[in-house]
This record gives sequence, C-alpha cells and structure tokens, in this order.
Amino acid sequence: ESEVVAMAGQPGAVTIATNMAGRGTDIKLGEGVKEVGGLYVIGTERHESRRIDRQLRGRSARQGDPGMSRFYISFEDDLMRHFGDSRRISGMMTKLGMADDEELEHPWLNKSVETAQKRVEQRNYQRRKFTLQYDDVMNQHREAIYGFRNNILDTDDPRSELFEVVEGAIQEEANARLGKGEERDPESFLNWVNSTFPVGFKAEDLKETEDNEEVAADLTAKVREAYELKVRDIDDEKVKYGERMTVLSAVDRLWQEHLYGMDGLRESIHLRALGQKDPLVEYKREAFEMYSEMEAKITQEICNGMFRSAARIIEFEQFMQNLPQQFVHEAPTSALDEASEAAAQQGGQSQQAQAEQQLPEVNLPMKRNAPKIGRNDPLPDGGGKKYKKVYHGDEPVFMPENYSDWQQSITGVCQIKLTPEFINQRLNELQNAKNRNTKEFVKLYGDEHLERVTSWFERAKEEVA
Repeated sequence: ESEVVAMAGQPGAVTIATNMAGRGTDIKLGEGVKEVGGLYVIGTERHESRRIDRQLRGRSARQGDPGMSRFYISFEDDLMRHFGDSRRISGMMTKLGMADDEELEHPWLNKSVETAQKRVEQRNYQRRKFTLQYDDVMNQHREAIYGFRNNILDTDDPRSELFEVVEGAIQEEANARLGKGEERDPESFLNWVNSTFPVGFKAEDLKETEDNEEVAADLTAKVREAYELKVRDIDDEKVKYGERMTVLSAVDRLWQEHLYGMDGLRESIHLRALGQKDPLVEYKREAFEMYSEMEAKITQEICNGMFRSAARIIEFEQFMQNLPQQFVHEAPTSALDEASEAAAQQGGQSQQAQAEQQLPEVNLPMKRNAPKIGRNDPLPDGGGKKYKKVYHGDEPVFMPENYSDWQQSITGVCQIKLTPEFINQRLNELQNAKNRNTKEFVKLYGDEHLERVTSWFERAKEEVA
C-alpha cells in the first residue's frame, strides 16, 4: 500500500485508496506537478473522527509543496443520519427547490458535520472510559492472584506460604462454625476438620475451651505434626516441589474458571440497566463476590491436596498405612495414633511385610480369553447352527445333559463368571418366572428344564460359597 500511495504524486496519476492506506508515506511530487497545482485530495465521505479527516487532508501541500483537498458528504451517510440533523436540512433544501444531485456548500454545513463528529467522539470516549473501568476490576483481581502465585514461585520456603493458607482456613472455619448462640455448630466443624486433615480431632478437644483462637492454634499444631510425619522420609527438594505444585495447581485451575465466569458476567451485566441499576456498580459487586468465592475454593483445595499428594507412590502408600483402615470408627483417629499403634503391633516387621498385610483385596475386572462371539457367528462345535439359535443373551437355550457340561458352557463359551451375585440374580429370575409362568422363561429354557436349571444354579451357589 505504501508503494502505491507513494506514486500518487506523479504526473497524471489517479490513486484510489481508503483513508487508512499508506498513512505516514511521503508522497513526492513528480516533474511538472507543482506547476499545475500539486496533489489534489478528494474525499468521498467524512470519517467519524476529525483526526482521521485531518490526516487525509494533510497528505497534500506537505513540506511547502502546493496542493489542496476537497470533501464530499451526503445527507444519507451514516454520520449525518445518526448524529447530524440531516432530515431537517434536507427538508429545507427540498422546500427551496434544490435538486438531489446539486452541490451544497456553506459554513453552516461544515459546522453541522463537525458537530456530528464531536458527538461520535464523545460516544466513543464514554465507551473507552467504561471499558477501562471494567478492566480495572479484572486488573485488581489479576494483580492479587499473580502476586500470590509469584510468591509461591519465588520463595525458598513454600511450606510457610502453605501453612499460612491452612492457618487462615482453620481460623475462618472456627469463627464461622464455633460462634455463640445458634451459630455454634461444633459437629459440622469436626466433620470439616476430619474430612480435610488426618488428625482425628475429637469433641473433647472443643469442650475444654470455647476460645476459637485457642482451638485453631491447637488444630494447626496437630496438622503440622501430621504433615511432618508425611514428609519425614522424603527429600527436601521433592517436598518443596510438591508443596509448590499443591498450591499452583489449585490456583491455576480455579483462576481459569474465574476468568470464564467474569467473561460471562461482563457480557450480560448491561441487562441490569433494565432494572434501573448501574451496570458498573453491579459488575463490581458481583465480581467481588466471585473473587471471594474463588479464594475460598483455592484455600479448601490447598487444604485437601496437601495430604493427598506425594512425590512418589511409595511414600504415599507408607503414609496411607498410618491412616485409619476402616471407614467408620467410634471416634475419629489420626495418622499419628495409627502410626504409634502400628509400630507397637508390628514391632520389628519390615515395611514390605506391613504393606502386604494391609493391602485390601481388589476385585479385578474379568477379561475375555477368546474373541467376542457375534449373534450370527457359527458355533465352534461345527454343528452349522448360529450362536443366536442356541443362546439367548449369554446363556444356552438348550440345556446340556449334565452339570459339568452346563458349567463349561456358562464359564467357557459364554465367558460368565459364576459369582454369588450372578447366581442369586438368576435364582430369583427363575423363581419369579416359575411363579408367573411367563412366556419369556418358557422361550429361554423350556418347561422340562426348569427343575434341572434351578438345581444346577443351587449347586453352583454351594460350590462358590
């Protein structure tokens, strides 16, 4: 664009461009152009901003060169229709008998155009002003959250930052749940403590004192002791890395969710004006509530994550061995109590032996040893029949003659594991079908096989038991 605009000063050149093309390009006049009047700039409309019009007009008569400019505008242009009094002026021109394509030139018209441009500039200024005010709210949130995040990244002792969050959370929960009168709810406080930290906090710890600060200090000391137990066998650098990641993962994830929420609020807050409310005031109020909610979520996630993460799976398993092994207890127990009890019971046993004794039994999912058989696939015995003609669902329609063949067809061909749950379900279905004499059962097994199938399932139940 700049190369094309730079050639506009050559003799006989006619350059058609937008008012934005080649701004800042020096248009040098060619030989003989000065003698005929220099560069002539013709504008076919007026821009909403007077600054843009002045830049376009200033392309001619630069650095002492001759030149002139002339602008044309219609009463039907957006600038005059929206911000100028084009209807009144055009009506007056019609009464005077002037034609539509007749040129008008008067200082009043220039003043009318400038007035319209001033109105546009005022509107755009208000828009930028409101946009800046909305952005200032987000900028305050951004400075606060990134200041906290940078402290975690730059500090040499992330544990102090971590426990500063924990202490604040404990004190806040104690003030909220251990107040006076109807606001006091010690049961909910105990539930929150024992579901967040493995310290085994008991109701007796609350009855000794009603001072919230003393309760919070006691609980914080127990949390510190439990955390020291968790990280005592882990390298210091790995502990610092884990503490940073515990905080940063919570901050980053919830900050992203906060940004999405703020975008949605920004797009819809203008509707509050329909209720005679200032959108900016409502935006600031709700933005503060959303930020406070995000801070509370970050705090809770940090408290939850500090005992649910480890540098290696081995350390995590060792720590889990010190936690309560049952879901329900008569009273809450702590990791410290469990550690002392385990040490007294096991004595000199190795950590490997302890892990093997405390590993719970896991029911692994059953895997097929053979490819899945389709409904239209032929049977493997070569009889020529399709699978759907002999089997209904996963069970045989025509029962074998003895129990061993039936058991082989169930576990081998159908790949069904004879668990107590499956056997009890089938016995209930057989009994219900027998009582109702349903057609479904007759189609599946036939009347003559009822007693035989029932006896086989009962026999399988006894073997499994």
